[in-house]
Amino acid sequence: MTSANSGNSANSDRELGFTPTHRLREMIGSKEISPVELTESHLRRADELDPKLGIFITRISDMAMDAAREAEAAVMRGDGLGPLHGIPVPYKDTEPMKGVRWTHGSLTYKDNIAEVDSIPLSRVKAAGGIITGKTNTPENGFAGTTENRLGPPARNPWNPDKTPGGSSGGASAAVASGLTSFAPGGDGGGSIRIPAAFAGVYGIKATQGRVARAASPTRNAGHNIMNNATSGPLTRTVRDAAETLAIFSGYDPRGEYDTIADDVPDYVGALSRGVKGLKIGWTPDMGGNPVDPEVALVAENAAKAFEELGANVETVDFKPADHEEVFWTFFDYFTIKGLDAAREDFDNHREDMTDYFGEYMDRADTLSAERMWNIFSNIGAYRKYANDYFGKYDLLLSPSLAVPAFDIGDAPSVIGGKEVPHRLWGFTPFTYLFNLTGNPGASAPAGFSSDGLPIGLQIIGDMKDEETIFAASAAFEEAQPWADKRPPVS
Repeated sequence: MTSANSGNSANSDRELGFTPTHRLREMIGSKEISPVELTESHLRRADELDPKLGIFITRISDMAMDAAREAEAAVMRGDGLGPLHGIPVPYKDTEPMKGVRWTHGSLTYKDNIAEVDSIPLSRVKAAGGIITGKTNTPENGFAGTTENRLGPPARNPWNPDKTPGGSSGGASAAVASGLTSFAPGGDGGGSIRIPAAFAGVYGIKATQGRVARAASPTRNAGHNIMNNATSGPLTRTVRDAAETLAIFSGYDPRGEYDTIADDVPDYVGALSRGVKGLKIGWTPDMGGNPVDPEVALVAENAAKAFEELGANVETVDFKPADHEEVFWTFFDYFTIKGLDAAREDFDNHREDMTDYFGEYMDRADTLSAERMWNIFSNIGAYRKYANDYFGKYDLLLSPSLAVPAFDIGDAPSVIGGKEVPHRLWGFTPFTYLFNLTGNPGASAPAGFSSDGLPIGLQIIGDMKDEETIFAASAAFEEAQPWADKRPPVS
């Protein structure tokens, strides 16, 4: 094969790192580059970027090279090749990979070896993806930033003093810095959309149940503690997101009861549909949430672009309940599900937990049955509200987050002159509602702050309607391209 990386120059490695996944697959299929050459290039980039950005918890370079050699042999034999054949993929450490350390970002599991592949990870491998390591995540995925007790925090390539978000922070740093053009994440409260917004990349959470997840009763056998999380892609381009979400999506008999059994929609086919004639609502604060005025302005200007593309956009008062009620409903639901999965750790290893996760579990352990009833009643009301809204509108637009990325460990307690209900979650008031309702949502790069930090636009769709989100995202990407923008650390 002819190497696209002759001389192994850092420049060529960088260009490959920023090359869209679909283009790399074409290059492998036409033998412009081999899986071995591409994986070697990726691993050199990881050597350079990981120490600066805290991308990985665990690297598996030898295993990756073994898989690359097998992938190259398949190309030379003329075998049928999957849609990710020979593509290096760093994978979030909340998902297990058989025979590889699986920590969940938790000190308690620093020596844990996974016994099985998760369903989403197995689909990436079946598509030909080469897993190169496990990316950084907060403890059990339970934070909107990425710090844990296992090692350094994940850092933002646009400014390494800033957070890249969480819980898929290692994944977003990997994509934004050009280590890869595709890294899987998981979203249980915004954990794909948050890091996508902070790092200036594209991320989408599918409808709850679109991506199968294991129903195993034990964490080590493949149970994700974030058991209401939805696996999905962080990418540089909308097309890469559409192609990779299709790989994740679909029924699996091993999945839990709420897995959607419908055929996987034609995400790629939707990319050319455009937005002409769509009725779209825009909300700057989603019912009075604190938001930085600069963020609201950048997101509003992005929303106006949809009018120029032919959609009907109007400002809406989207408010399913008081914003503090929505937050505490989410927070208590979130922590209760975490305690259910982490009960043994909480009872026996409380001292090993991070401060934030331990505090979440302490609160969950005191919640009453009455509060549980109230939580589920609220969730039902929010779902009805969202269903009623999408009976009138095709999409909802909002800022992805309330602020640009902040210094690591310094989440704001006051935003736009208003106190937030919880410091560690106050910057992300627009994402978690749609984990409660189950609606699909994406974050697309909308622009930059005056300090040069990315700002995201959240695009929410009706249940099972990822196609309209992709159509809108692709039209917006064409009108205001972002994939050519590269951060200082890249």
